[in-house]
Amino acid sequence: MCRFVIYKGTSPVQLSHLLTRPCHSIINQAFDSRLRLDHRRPINGDGFGVGWYDSVHDEELGNQPCIFTAVTPAWNNVNLIRLAEKIKSPLVFGHVRATTTGSLSLDNCHPFAYGKLMFMHNGGIADFHLIKRRLQADLSDDVFNVVQGNTDSECAFALFLSKLPDPKAKSFTTRTLQQAMLDTIATLNLYAEEADIIEPSLMNFCVTDGESVIATRYISSRHDEAASLWFSSGTTFSEYAQGGHYRMSKADKRENIIMIASEPLTFEKADWMEIRTNNMVVITPKMNLLQIPIVDKFYVSPSDPAALNRDTDFAAAKGLLSPRKALAPVQLRENAPQLSI
Repeated sequence: MCRFVIYKGTSPVQLSHLLTRPCHSIINQAFDSRLRLDHRRPINGDGFGVGWYDSVHDEELGNQPCIFTAVTPAWNNVNLIRLAEKIKSPLVFGHVRATTTGSLSLDNCHPFAYGKLMFMHNGGIADFHLIKRRLQADLSDDVFNVVQGNTDSECAFALFLSKLPDPKAKSFTTRTLQQAMLDTIATLNLYAEEADIIEPSLMNFCVTDGESVIATRYISSRHDEAASLWFSSGTTFSEYAQGGHYRMSKADKRENIIMIASEPLTFEKADWMEIRTNNMVVITPKMNLLQIPIVDKFYVSPSDPAALNRDTDFAAAKGLLSPRKALAPVQLRENAPQLSI
């Protein structure tokens, strides 16, 4: 199954420090995962993609992201290694793919882009063939023509675009992106309900406009755990020992770097915190990180014992989660904001 990584920082990162050099980078995870193992497809070798924004705005180049994709395995692509050593960016999306829906082609490699927006997905829309026509019917002609491949992920991106007031806008507020993401999830749930689909959908989505980042860890179930998603933040992310051993350091309270990943990029347990199921993570342009519950019929309050006993078997069987008994309790602020859909 696929996996992704997101980097947002106050200073640009050399892509190699994120993609190729760490011994547990997303590329190494593609063939040597330690926390997620899909026994059906143990290798994420069906293509990859990396997208980034310019460190300095250039009017001639525009504000859209640059995306490099290939259908070869990420660990065996010399062009990726060369580019990663020469490119720096303050906001990077990386994705490695194991096909579930859609053929092996460049059009199906994440990230997907439209204007200044960039989108990735880890998971799967259950019985997508039963709702694909319904989804397409709700798209405008412009958005319908955005879809070039045949994955559930790109169609979900098109649905997201249709929820924006103006997908061609030159700028988006963080709240606009949040609401469009909520509306996307709610609509996909509605389609599934109308089609009598019982199997849960795994919707770890992420989108950025180059300034804000919205990511979700979500499953349309009250009883199952979603695909894993983690975050790490600090002031520096650097190699502390030979062999690609990296760690996140905190010199002070500032958040100079925020990373979100399907699986941690380091073996330092203190570096990473697990995002709770059916939560949205928001990184604002000013580098504030918010974790906000998505309140719908599949939401279970942290105060409910059932929140600590979601079943891991469903996601684990798809290679999206490590089997474990239960999540450790997480202390949430009493007045933490909640998003309803």
